[in-house]
Amino acid sequence: MVKIGNIELGEFPLLLAPMEDVSDPPFRALCKKHGADLMYTEFISSEGLIRDAAKSVKKLDIFEYERPVGIQIFGNNIESMKEATEITAQANPDIIDINYGCPVKKVACKGAGSGILQDIPKMVRMTAEIVKSTDLPVTVKTRLGWDENTKYIVEVAERLQDVGIKAISIHGRTRKQMYKGEADWSLIADVKNNPRMHIPVFGNGDVTTPEKAKENKERFGVDGIMIGRASIGYPWIFNEMKHFLKTGEHLAPPSLQDKFDAAKEHLMMSVEWKGEKLGVLEMRRHYTNYFKGISHFKDHRMKLVTSDHLEDLLKAFDEIEDKFI
Repeated sequence: MVKIGNIELGEFPLLLAPMEDVSDPPFRALCKKHGADLMYTEFISSEGLIRDAAKSVKKLDIFEYERPVGIQIFGNNIESMKEATEITAQANPDIIDINYGCPVKKVACKGAGSGILQDIPKMVRMTAEIVKSTDLPVTVKTRLGWDENTKYIVEVAERLQDVGIKAISIHGRTRKQMYKGEADWSLIADVKNNPRMHIPVFGNGDVTTPEKAKENKERFGVDGIMIGRASIGYPWIFNEMKHFLKTGEHLAPPSLQDKFDAAKEHLMMSVEWKGEKLGVLEMRRHYTNYFKGISHFKDHRMKLVTSDHLEDLLKAFDEIEDKFI
């Protein structure tokens, strides 16, 4: 049984990765419905929480049906991160996660996210202070290193464990790689196989199929897998992987009706939670995957990704239902 603190996650849990503008409550609801064992929120700015910025505070929204759920925070100032941890704890998550992995320039080049991989002593100090400032289990999401010459993840993971984190998720690329090239899971395995490590080690990166999940589990011995981009517009991936890991057989894929219903449900939840303007806009990244592989669908996809109003989108959905279902 894999546990984070006292939270039991099953024998080989599948985690939903924290993804900006993706891992919001509507999407998490669908992923939970289709088998995710633990989910993380989008990352939340520590400075935004301290300033009571509306966008940051809104991301603290979690719901009972999601549990267990972790809230992820990021920042480069230790005092701010401690204060943000205390604010986050008031939202009553099961876990607080620290983002040491985001590679985007506006985050990393300010010393936050994966930027802190250039200053490992500060990374350890910050983690220690965050752990001290909450009774909740603290976890970390990070990368192998800043670049090819700084892949110190085995040592880093051990030091973070020593200051009190309860689990670590590792993306198998450096910051310099961004999302290019192939994720290297061999160093993730080295972390897991370090005899001094006793917390769960979750692998992340390029796990897009049930076969890949099985291969990585058996080859690298991780405690579980964190799924990111493969779940966008395809929340069924969690149960499909679980079924294949257990039986070696594939679940029947979702029907077009299933995909249609999920996409429409996702849209309505998105609009309800974010408001029409943002809810409509942030759904666009999901439609390609929801309706992937349908012949003669280009014009309908264009309507989905260019419509600015819910009324127009619902008309587009009606047209799709009439023509394809």
